[in-house]
Amino acid sequence: MPPRFEIEVTHPGLNKYKIIRGNDMFEVQRKAAAQTVAWDAMWEKEVKSAQAVERTNKAKTEIQELENLLNHALITKSATYQDFVKTKTQFTKAKPQKPVYLHTPLPPKETDDKYKPKVSMSDYVFASKMKVKLESAKKLYQDDYNTWLKEKERISELNATQEQDYQNALKSWQQGEREYVRQQRERLFKDDNAVIEYCMYVLSNSKYPDCFPHKFKIDYNPETKLLVVDYSLPSIESVPRIKEVKYVKSSDEFKESYLTDSFISKLYDSVIYQAVLRLVFELFRADANDALDLVVINGWVQSIDKSTGKDVNACIVSLQTRKQEFLSINLDKVDPKACFKNLKGVGSSKLSSLTPIAPILQFDRNDKRFVASYTVTESLDDSTNLAAIDWEDFEHLIRELFEKEFSQSGGEVKVTRASRDGGVDAVAFDPDPIRGGKIVIQAKRYTNTVGVSAVRDLFGTVMNEGATKGILVTTSDYGPDAYEFAKDKPITLLTGGNLLHLLEKHGYKAKIDIKAAKAAMANRN
Repeated sequence: MPPRFEIEVTHPGLNKYKIIRGNDMFEVQRKAAAQTVAWDAMWEKEVKSAQAVERTNKAKTEIQELENLLNHALITKSATYQDFVKTKTQFTKAKPQKPVYLHTPLPPKETDDKYKPKVSMSDYVFASKMKVKLESAKKLYQDDYNTWLKEKERISELNATQEQDYQNALKSWQQGEREYVRQQRERLFKDDNAVIEYCMYVLSNSKYPDCFPHKFKIDYNPETKLLVVDYSLPSIESVPRIKEVKYVKSSDEFKESYLTDSFISKLYDSVIYQAVLRLVFELFRADANDALDLVVINGWVQSIDKSTGKDVNACIVSLQTRKQEFLSINLDKVDPKACFKNLKGVGSSKLSSLTPIAPILQFDRNDKRFVASYTVTESLDDSTNLAAIDWEDFEHLIRELFEKEFSQSGGEVKVTRASRDGGVDAVAFDPDPIRGGKIVIQAKRYTNTVGVSAVRDLFGTVMNEGATKGILVTTSDYGPDAYEFAKDKPITLLTGGNLLHLLEKHGYKAKIDIKAAKAAMANRN
C-alpha cells in the first residue's frame, strides 16, 4: 500500500529537492521541517563562505589600488579645461517652460441626436407642427454652433497670447544666457583666481582610494606662475591591513589574517611618493593654458602622537618641480621614491614614522590673491544707497565691517583681488580657539533675490578653501531654496537688513533702496 501522505521540500539556494512520504501526516511534516532546517544551516555556511571570499577580494583590491596609485592616473582621463569652462558658464536661471495650450472642442454636428426633432404621428398629419419642430431644432444647432465659434476664437486668442509671452520670455532668457556665458568666459581668461578654481576642479575630480582625506588648499602667484598645494595625505593607521578572510565551518566563525607591519610600512612609503608625483602630474597635464611653470606639493598627515596621545598635523613630504623638467620624466617606468629624490623632494627616509619636515614653501595667510584695502565707511551717511555703490567699494566695505567684528578677538580680514565673479571676496582669520579659523566671505551687491546657486558656490568654496565657515552678504534677500540649502551647513546668510544693522552696531548709517538702485543702473546702461 503506497504512503498516504507526502510533502515536497525544496531549497533554491542549494538547488536541492526532496519528497518526504509516510503514512502519518504529522511525522511527514516533522521530517519536512527538519530537512528545511538542515538545508538552511548548510546554506548559511555557504553564504558565510562566499562573504569571506568577497571580503578577501575586497582587501586585495584595496591594496592593489594603493600599489597602482600613480599608474591609475597615467591611464585615466582627467578633467579638462573644456569641462571646467562648461561648469562655470552654465546658466543657472531656469529656462522658460513651454505653455500648456488649450484644446478647441469639437464643433456640433447637425446629425447629432440633440438636433433631431422628436416627432409624433400628429406631426406628420399637421405640417405646421412639423415645420415648427424642424425650425426649432435648426435654431438650436445654429445657436450652439455660434457659441462654439466664439469659444474657438477665445481659445485661439488665449493660446496666441501664451505663445507670444513664452517667445518673449525665451528670447530674454537666451539673451541673458549669452551675456552670462560671455562674461564668464572673459573672466576665466583674464582672472588669476580662475587658475586656482581650475586646479581645485582638477584635483576634486581625481578619484583616490577611500583612505585619502582628499582635502587640500591651493595658492597661486601669477607673476611667477607658481602653484602651492597643501594636500592632506592618509595616516598609516588608515591604510587597510586585512590580507585574507576565511570562514571556518566547524566553529562557525570568520578568521582574519593581516599584512605584516613591515609590508604596511613599505606600502605606505610607496603610496606617499606615488601620491605626490600623481598630484604634480595631474596639475601639469591639465594645464592647457600654460598658467603653471612651478608646482610645490606639501603633503600633510593628521595623526596621533603616540608619545603624548595628542593630535598632530605634520608635513612629511615636500616637492618643488618645474613643468618642463617634470613632463620629461617617463612616469610609468620610474621608481616613485627614486624619482621623488631625484627631483630634490624633501622627506624623512622612513615616511611611516611621520617625522615632520619643513615645507619647501609654506602655504600661509599671505595669499597672493590678497590686495591692499581702503576705507569706505568714512564716506557713508544717511543718503548712501548701498545697493547702488560701486561693487568694489562694496567688497571693501564688507571687509571693513567684519574687521571691526573680529578685531576684538585679534582677528583680521583681507580682501582678495577684484574679480566680480562671485568667488572669494574676503577672508577672515579668527584666532578664537572655539569659533575661530578661516572664514570665507562673499559680498553680493544685488538688486534681485539671491538664488540657491550662489549659496551652493559658497559652500563649494568653503570646502575647497578648507575654511571653517562661509558668510554671504547681500543688499537684497535670499530665495527659499537658498535658505533651505544653507540649513545644517557652516554657512551664514546676511540680508540687506542684517547689513544695515551691522553698520549701525559699529556707528555708521546708510540705506538700501533697491528700486532707486535699479533705476540708477538702468540709466547707466
